[in-house]
Amino acid sequence: MTGGWVVALLWNIYGLSKPQNTRDIFSAISDGNICKLLQSLLVDCIRTKFPDVEAVVGLESRGFLFSFSLASELGISCLSVRKKGKLPGDVISYEYDLEYGSDTLEIQKDKIRPGLKCLLVDDLIATGGSITAATKLLQTCGAEVLGCLVIIELKSLKGRENIPEGIPVHSLIQYE
Repeated sequence: MTGGWVVALLWNIYGLSKPQNTRDIFSAISDGNICKLLQSLLVDCIRTKFPDVEAVVGLESRGFLFSFSLASELGISCLSVRKKGKLPGDVISYEYDLEYGSDTLEIQKDKIRPGLKCLLVDDLIATGGSITAATKLLQTCGAEVLGCLVIIELKSLKGRENIPEGIPVHSLIQYE
C-alpha cells in the first residue's frame, strides 16, 4: 500500500522492528503523528478499494482502536465483534476451533442486517483464525464481507491463505 514504507520506518523507531512476538502497537500509536498517518493511510485504502462499504467492523480488541475513527471519518457504521459474553442484548454467535479447544465470537443482533456491506478491521493478521471466524459470523448473519484491513501482517504464519476465498486482505506493513 502506498505510504506503508513510511509507517514501517516510523514504527521501527517505536520498537516494532523487534522479533515478531514482541511487536507493541500501543507504543507506536502513543505518537499522535503516527496516529494521523495511520488514519490517513487506512481511510485512503478504504475509499480506494472498498468504496461501497457501509460498516467498519472492529475485531476484539485492538481492532477497536481503529474501527471507530475510520467509521467516523467515513460517515458509516461502526460495529464490534467480541468474544462470548462481552456484548449486551441479543447476540448472534459463531463458535470456531482453535489449536487447543474452541472459542466463540459474537455480534449484536440488532446491529447487523442481511446485505450490509462490511469491512473487517484489526491490528494484525497472524494465522487468520479470528478474521476467518468473524467473516463466517457476518456471513451467517447475511452480511456481505467486502474484505479485511489490518495494520500488520505476519507473512511467515500464512494467515492470508486461511481467509475464505474471495475475501481480500490488505495490510499496511508486512513482516516475514
